Parts: sequence; C-alpha cells; structure tokens
Amino acid sequence: MQKPLILIANDDGIRAKGLRALIEIAKPIGRVLVVAPEEGHSGESHAITTQTPLRLRRLREPDDDDDEVTMYACNGTPVDCVKLGMTHLLSSRPDLVLSGINHGSNASVSVIYSGTMAAAQEASLNGAPAIGFSLLDYSPDADFAPVQAIGGDLIRKALKLGLGSEVCLNVNVPALPLSEIKGVKLCRQANGTWVEGYEQRVDPYGGKYFWLSGRYINNEPDATDTDEWALSNGYVSVVPVQPDMTSYRELERLRREWL
Repeated sequence: MQKPLILIANDDGIRAKGLRALIEIAKPIGRVLVVAPEEGHSGESHAITTQTPLRLRRLREPDDDDDEVTMYACNGTPVDCVKLGMTHLLSSRPDLVLSGINHGSNASVSVIYSGTMAAAQEASLNGAPAIGFSLLDYSPDADFAPVQAIGGDLIRKALKLGLGSEVCLNVNVPALPLSEIKGVKLCRQANGTWVEGYEQRVDPYGGKYFWLSGRYINNEPDATDTDEWALSNGYVSVVPVQPDMTSYRELERLRREWL
C-alpha cells in the first residue's frame, strides 16, 4: 500500500526548527510535501494574500534523493501555503495536513490569533483532516524532542480514527522533559483573554513607535477539563477545533426574546 500523503505548513517560516522537527515526525509515516512561508507570520491568523503576487520556490535539500519529502517556500501567509499546496501542487486531497511545530502556545483564546492553527483550519475547511502542533517554548532553539516522541502516535491515531467534517486538532505540548509529561488529555478550550497594551518607544531618529505587550488571564483556573489546566499540570492538550463560531446558547436566548 502507498504511504499516506501528508502536507505540512507552519507560521514560523521555512527555516524554523519546529518545522524541521515536524518533518522528521511525519517522514516515517507518509510521503511529505512541505509548503511553508519564506519568513515568519506569527499572529496573522487566517490572513490571505490578495494584493501581491504569490511565488513558490522549490528547495533543494541535502536529502533530495529521498522522494518522500518535497519542500517549497512561499512568500505568502500560512493559509496561502495550504491553499497553494492543496490546489496547485497536489493532484489529489492530502490524507492529512500538519501545521507547526509552533514555537509557543496556541492554547485557549490564542487559537484565534494563530497562523499555525489557521493553516490547519484552512485544510479542514477543504475536506482534509488536520493537526496543529505547538510547544510552549518561544525560543528559536527550543527542544522539540518531547513533541517528536509523542507526535507520531497522535498522527497515526488521527489517520486511523479520522476527524469530523471541518474539524482539526489543536495539540499543545508543555515545555517539559519527556519524563515529566504525564500523558495526553482530550480537552476543551479554556475561557481566557489577553490583557494587552502598547508601549510607546522612540527610535534612534526620534520617531515614536509602539510595541505590543500583554499577559494572559485564565478566567477559569480551577476547571480541570480545559487545555490550560492540562498544560499547567504536565499533560499534552488535544482540543478539537471547528470554524463555526456561532454562540448557540445566545442564539436561542435571542430567538426567545427578540420579539
């Protein structure tokens, strides 16, 4: 039997260490096509390019004699990369789309801002099962060994069990040695928020500019079924994510009280 076809994208860029780690996880499982941004696009959510031309550049890798991995760099966003991979570079729908491994958390409300998760959601919107991987370490030289040890099993389970229509998985891994990770928990997204502000600074030429800063607040720190609780207690969190943002509870209330 032919190996599964796996499309990989990310938001930290083609040179990110996390991307290389994800490729190494996927190679034993399937045939791999990588389409990743030329530069980092963190925090760009589901942005697409509409005003400038998109370009693809085939990368010549040291292991190019291995036809199991093909790599392209794109000057667009993470979502652009998935769109181009699925519509232009592939003649059939991939068996699985992977995004990441992101340098930093995409748990709780951060999923809204995440380019990593937007790439996974774009794939699921187009009928391909998808997983976004993140490690809670923002360092460019983060240790991805724990994700590599756990990720293969998660990918195989997703391929075996399948995912519902327009659903992808948001996988976050705590920045702990593998020996300290207690296991994997299926969770819901924590109710949290970012309290943000802009620090005003002055550049060397006297011009003013602003730098975004903020802190995350977990609005339900004692809820044991959330991704934030799992991560804080040494577990890998797995949250099924869908694009339907309807508040059904509020919809029903408004239907009752609208008139």
